Amino acid sequence: MEPQAALVLFSGGQDSATCLAWALARFHRVETVGFAYGQRHSVELTCREPLLDGLKALDATRAAKLGEHHTLDIPTLGAVSETALTRDVEITMSEGGLPNTFVPGRNLIFLTFAAALAYRRGIKHIVAGVCETDYSGYPDCRDDTIKALQVAINLGMERRFVLHTPLMWRDKAATWTLADELGGDGLVDLIRERSHSCYLGVRNVRHDWGFGCGECPACRLRADGWNRYAARASR
Repeated sequence: MEPQAALVLFSGGQDSATCLAWALARFHRVETVGFAYGQRHSVELTCREPLLDGLKALDATRAAKLGEHHTLDIPTLGAVSETALTRDVEITMSEGGLPNTFVPGRNLIFLTFAAALAYRRGIKHIVAGVCETDYSGYPDCRDDTIKALQVAINLGMERRFVLHTPLMWRDKAATWTLADELGGDGLVDLIRERSHSCYLGVRNVRHDWGFGCGECPACRLRADGWNRYAARASR
């Protein structure tokens, strides 16, 4: 395994774009992987190439570190999920207190597939943008979940993978701040203009923080984080 190679789970959203910049600042070779699982906001996947082009233009040194980009099709996940991310239904809260945007098993499956790909590619480090601070209560975004999954993957594959979650204890304002620290205004503006996090896939409405419907949980989190980040930056 290559000890200074990383595989980033790269959806085309704000968090994964920030994680990609984080990985490029730390590792010698960085590959990316995205997942097509029948999500309503599949427009997010189309944002990956413009984001990669933008990152390359911002920093030639980091651009040289970018390796292959992978897309894995796992439509079965969408087929077995009755959620607002995989069905055309209203976003609501469930009886158990979770929003119906929660896709059961999604991050467990993503990270397991990522580890299988990293195994083949000889990559030691896997980077994901999961977060326990702004996470809508999703149990598969918790730090304990990721730590337990790392143990299970390493035991099951007889490899020493390291799962990195640089956003785990950062809210959305802190995520914008991290982007600023990693790449200044150029990276912040790139993420605002070219990433996509709206659950409904709205790409024709522009806000200060980027594109989206402005009403879904992902948009509200992103807008709130941007407003708090901008307020701090203006002081």
